[in-house]
Amino acid sequence: MPKTVDSEPWRELPAQVADLIEPELAGITEEILTTIAREVPDYARPLEGRFGRGIRTGVGEALSQFVALIRDPDAGREPGREVYVQLGRGEQRVGRPLDSLLAAYRVGARVAWRRIAAAGRRADLEAEPLTLLAEAIFAYIDELSADSVDGYAAAQAEVEDVRRRRRRELARLLVSESAADPGDLQAAARAAAWALPKRIAAAACAEPDLAGISRRLPPEPLATVLDGVGCVLLGDPDGPGRREALTRAAGKARLVLGPTAQPDGVAASWSLARSLLAADVDRSLGVDGLLAAEDHLSDLVLFESRQLRARIAARRLAPFDQLTPKARARMRETALAHVRHHGNAVAMATELHIHPQTARYRIARLRELLGDQLDDPDARFELELALRGGGRVGPST
Repeated sequence: MPKTVDSEPWRELPAQVADLIEPELAGITEEILTTIAREVPDYARPLEGRFGRGIRTGVGEALSQFVALIRDPDAGREPGREVYVQLGRGEQRVGRPLDSLLAAYRVGARVAWRRIAAAGRRADLEAEPLTLLAEAIFAYIDELSADSVDGYAAAQAEVEDVRRRRRRELARLLVSESAADPGDLQAAARAAAWALPKRIAAAACAEPDLAGISRRLPPEPLATVLDGVGCVLLGDPDGPGRREALTRAAGKARLVLGPTAQPDGVAASWSLARSLLAADVDRSLGVDGLLAAEDHLSDLVLFESRQLRARIAARRLAPFDQLTPKARARMRETALAHVRHHGNAVAMATELHIHPQTARYRIARLRELLGDQLDDPDARFELELALRGGGRVGPST
């Protein structure tokens, strides 16, 4: 973005103004430091050590650079900008909000303007350059403030990046199939600033859903991404209101909650949650939102044995291959109802929302296709395994 007189009003000041200001710099510096110590509570201490050197350098550099810009506006501020970036970083490192540093800048601008204006009046500086000088001082302080804001934000981002990395490392330790040493876990938890709970449940979600879910959760859970899957580790998951909070956080996204375990059992909780998330990729297990893995163990068994089910389906459901797709779907539906209700036509009719006589007709047709399989307990078991997968499993789909 090109610089303009509006953004850099010192460009319109006569170079001679720099000669007017320069003799005042030492006195202005000392008054600014004294006033900052008096008016900014966080800086109300002797300007000694690293802290004192930083503030003194900042004030001195600011005044010298301002004079240099009046003499040569095209020289730019880049050579001295890093001083104010580092001041912002320093505030973040010591855990202070940026308010105190920005207040110090405002104090500096006020003192500098008062002293420079007095020098200008003594030198009979005309009203127009005097007014422009005021604009230049406050525009310049705005730039210093922006530099420090940038430094503070960069340091904060670095801290957050370290925090995220340490939390990811802790999560990996907890979900690792190789049990972590308790001492290592405690050290990793301290580094991640996460109080290690006595009871933990792991929850899994799609990676793109993790940010939204995390925003709706209370601050205590540990949320990260592991191997492309969103991972939420929740302490005391069976406590009052915890399940409701998870349900609200999930919203319409699929969030699968593993069973509660002690820290050395989180790996099993994560494995179940992640496996069920993969099994429910087509949302066949119901409405969106929270799923408890322990309520769907049979679904998980069927999913993880899908290759075997495909072979069973190829053998047990081969008679359906001769049917049209619509008739095949109807017979699959009828066969599953038959094995579920042991051939009871009334119960089947209720489940399928058809008339009992229609159910009896379908049973007769089913017997034509499957024959003795409907009377053999082992065959019925294999039929149910094959049919439980619905349209996802087997060549008869």
